[in-house]
Amino acid sequence: MSMQGDVNRRRYIMATLLALVVALGHGAALAANAKLSEGLSTSYHQSLDAAYTAIANGNSPIIAAQAGTFRGSLDFNRTWDVKLKGGLDANYGSIVGNTIIEGDLTITSGSVEVDAISVTSPAANPVRIIYLHHSTGNNVWYGSVPEFISSYNSSYNTDYQISERAYPNSPYPWENYPYDYWKLWVDTTGETGYQQQDTLDTLAANYDVIVFKHCFPVSDVEANIGAPDVASSRKSLENYQLQYNALKSRLHQFPTKKFIVWTGAALTQGSTTPENAERARQFFSWVRNSWDEKGDNIFVWDFWTLETGGGLYLLPENAASSGDSHPNGTFSAAVAPLIGKRIVAVIEGAGDSGSITGE
Repeated sequence: MSMQGDVNRRRYIMATLLALVVALGHGAALAANAKLSEGLSTSYHQSLDAAYTAIANGNSPIIAAQAGTFRGSLDFNRTWDVKLKGGLDANYGSIVGNTIIEGDLTITSGSVEVDAISVTSPAANPVRIIYLHHSTGNNVWYGSVPEFISSYNSSYNTDYQISERAYPNSPYPWENYPYDYWKLWVDTTGETGYQQQDTLDTLAANYDVIVFKHCFPVSDVEANIGAPDVASSRKSLENYQLQYNALKSRLHQFPTKKFIVWTGAALTQGSTTPENAERARQFFSWVRNSWDEKGDNIFVWDFWTLETGGGLYLLPENAASSGDSHPNGTFSAAVAPLIGKRIVAVIEGAGDSGSITGE
């Protein structure tokens, strides 16, 4: 597909997504899907029950389930021998986790061979989510993030409690780049924060999911000077990578918590140089493809790709103006459900099998 075709596809998805969210209560949970293979036939379904119901003749049926959570009980009530394989990635090619069935699994007829499947009761405790942001994240938040989570709770009887906060905030400078998270979360530990900011210890004690991001100046990436320094606020690839690796080690110290980091907000073409924008692209590619690891407690939401359509710059139709790299209201409203979907996927065990853009 051409780059323009890909951009047009993203525009179509964003324009239609809000309409799909309205219909949330009529389908399965967003976190995972299933594939039915029967003989030479293959079909895809939004629930395990739908996949089982679609079995036509019992010709060695295999139901493959993505890692994540499926809600509702499942009754195997026909005389077929079924294989139920769980924990699979988005392409159903490899195991990346576990598939959870919230409900009962009953076998009244036939047999079922299961792999990477867990059966649990619905979660009794709320999941506490903090959404840390500055101005770009604020625009997306008011695009309908809390409304999306509220709608999901109503549709699936979940208790996901999300709140937002400007972080870091005064008296700390209005800066939330890799250096700043290193300074506040890695270099500073314990209960007493640097310049009155909560440490990671404090945030992790109060929340189950921590969403954090960088505003668009992060994408104005300068050339390396051959002297990487984790304690430097200079925006360069060599410093960013040191700071992100230190952050990863620190986040891994909280294995029961889940962290979602956005790829950085992009700049308009007139607000940066081609060289700096290319270095930003390289950094976010590294974050997605090298720094992010499957099977841990850290997940990525690829905001940069949504903003740029895969190019170097914030697309003009997504920007507040040619000289203002904030996302405009239309774009913010289109992507707010995508971060909502990403948060739900991570909570429900599908962070490594679902789309990192939320599409």
